[in-house]
Amino acid sequence: MDRVDFTPPGAGTAERADAYAAAPLLNCLLREVARPLPDPGERQVYRLPASGLLLRVRGERRPAEPEVYADGDWHRVGHPELVKLVAEELARHTGVSNHELPAEMADSRDAVAALLAARESATAPDDPYLRSEQSLITGHPYHPAPKARGGGPVAGWLPYAPEAYARFPLVLLGLREDAAVEEGDVSALDALGEAPPGYRLLPAHPWQLDLVGDGLTDAFADGRLIRLGTTATEVWPTAAIRTVYSPTDDLFLKFSLDVRITNDIRRLWRHDLLKLRRTDTAARDAFAAMGGPAGWLSDRGYRTAAFAFEELAVLVRDGLRDHVPPGATPLLAAAFVEGFDGNPLDGTADPAAWWEAYLRQVVPPALAAFADHGVVLEAHLQNTVVAVDADGTPVRALYRDAEGVKLLPDVDRAAGWERLVYCLVVNHLVEVAGVLAERHPELNPWPAVRAELARRDDLPEIAGLLASPTLPGKTNLLLRWTGADGADARYLPVPSPLAG
Repeated sequence: MDRVDFTPPGAGTAERADAYAAAPLLNCLLREVARPLPDPGERQVYRLPASGLLLRVRGERRPAEPEVYADGDWHRVGHPELVKLVAEELARHTGVSNHELPAEMADSRDAVAALLAARESATAPDDPYLRSEQSLITGHPYHPAPKARGGGPVAGWLPYAPEAYARFPLVLLGLREDAAVEEGDVSALDALGEAPPGYRLLPAHPWQLDLVGDGLTDAFADGRLIRLGTTATEVWPTAAIRTVYSPTDDLFLKFSLDVRITNDIRRLWRHDLLKLRRTDTAARDAFAAMGGPAGWLSDRGYRTAAFAFEELAVLVRDGLRDHVPPGATPLLAAAFVEGFDGNPLDGTADPAAWWEAYLRQVVPPALAAFADHGVVLEAHLQNTVVAVDADGTPVRALYRDAEGVKLLPDVDRAAGWERLVYCLVVNHLVEVAGVLAERHPELNPWPAVRAELARRDDLPEIAGLLASPTLPGKTNLLLRWTGADGADARYLPVPSPLAG
């Protein structure tokens, strides 16, 4: 079943939405701004340095029930009050005002409420892989507004929300050949329907078409675009929202969405598309050279319209079947943390052995890509699919998303290593280890992580990683508050569980 460890038993939808939305916002505030006070009691107490306020929470991995000390007593803070408190603290802390982010925080909370309500009458997919992709109600655990949907009306986005178990047909457009731009292998697109002579088939995400609105009026009027109906079968939105999976065709398609989700407007940007073949080829070649069980879901190519290059772009990605061993079941790694019906952690008899098997699959390929091929994978939880056998034991890791790949020496080696450590260790291993430690208090997951990392003692950065008292924690709250570019990652040191 879905595991929610930070909402009170019997809570209603509104209270549950508050708890879901407060947890990642508190994680950001406590990591980036607040200062813990010594000698914690049952609840950890923090000081907010700019305002001097004292804040306490229940729990660590998913903090809950925030309270502020005032007039000699502790007072519960609801989500609207928490947003106000955070905004006032950041304005003092940074000297910068921001009216956009508090609205996003509220939008994120309201989106969670809409998703929880929708799930009450929706049916989860039978396929465990699809259930795993559509399980993320919390989403990014260290983002102040992980479920914000651009502030638009719920009716505009809910039919396409993975967390509401959505599935839908794609819109099929005919794109006049003289206006078509494509690169790589996009032949899978032509199997989705039939375009008339002089046109190429261009599937479109219906939400994106709604967002573009009148921007395509002239193209439809002069025949550069024509409508051809919809796909014969439905696709399922994955955790990435704009990436959908067609089980019938065993195909992933990634679209542009003119909506801010977490740190970025989720367009397929021209500059990323133009370097796609180089980055994907480097990643694909690196995994081929490893000769091991890990796999890379290749972004084979893209097709778009010259007059709406970013708005109508569609990217073709490998499906799963050729990458998953017979009898194994692929699952999104992020879902192990969030919880879903079919989570192998629900039935693990030997958590230590499961964890060692997990590490053997996910760690070596990420390190080998960096050390041996100069490929920096964005190896976080949402970019990792882990195949498990009939007993739930991890047997293969699949990585994806060439858009997030960095290549050496395009980026400085130290910066590339920092990014890899953040994605793989902080964003990924820390989260899965945290769930294991909560479920199995007798298990210390970190000696196994140290041992797995130490297998690559030929990589000079490993010794420093194992000895360092800190790890790089991304500052999503401060990044968004100060209006930094979404790709401009900034880190602050957080305590390293490897240092023990």
